[in-house]
Amino acid sequence: MEQRARRRLQYPPPYPGSIAVGTRFAIIYIPKLDVETPIAEGVDKTTILDNGLVGHYTGAQETAFPWDSTGNFALAGHRNTHGEPFRYINKLVPGDQVIVETAYDYYTYTITSTLPQTSPSNVSVIAPIPPQSGFTAPGRYITLTTCTPEFTSTYRMAVWGKLTQDLPKSSGRKPQALLNG
Repeated sequence: MEQRARRRLQYPPPYPGSIAVGTRFAIIYIPKLDVETPIAEGVDKTTILDNGLVGHYTGAQETAFPWDSTGNFALAGHRNTHGEPFRYINKLVPGDQVIVETAYDYYTYTITSTLPQTSPSNVSVIAPIPPQSGFTAPGRYITLTTCTPEFTSTYRMAVWGKLTQDLPKSSGRKPQALLNG
C-alpha cells in the first residue's frame, strides 16, 4: 500500500526547470481570436517565430513557466506573416481568456491590461511584476508581446493577464473557454 501511495505522488512527474531551446512544450489557445499555436522555448526569429510558433522568453530574458509558483510567463509571436499568431492581440480586452495547455495541465489566464505601444528595448514588460501592467505584487502572470503597428517592427505591444485557473488534465475536464469556442 505504501508503494502505491508513492507512485501516486510521482504522477504526474514534476515539470522540468529548464527546456532546450527550440523544444515545443505547450499550446496557446486564444478563443476570442481563434488562435491555437504551439509554444516553443526561445524567441529566435529565424528558427522559432518565423516557423509560425509562439516563443517563450529564455536566456538573458528568461521568464517563468506556467507551472512555476510565481512569475511572469512571457511569450512573443508574429503579428504579420509566418502564421501571425498574435495578429489581433490588440483586440483582447480585460476579461478575455488565454489558455496554455501543457503535458499535465490547462492554465487559464484572464486578460487584465494592454500597453498599446512601447520601445523594443523596454524589456520591463516581461519582468516578474511588469511595472506598466498594473500588477503590484508577485503572482502568476502572462505577457503576450508582438510588433506594432502592423507590418512594421518599429514598436512593441504587450498584453497582460493573470492566472485564474490551473486545471489538471487528470480531472478529465477542459477549461470552459475551450468548450465554448
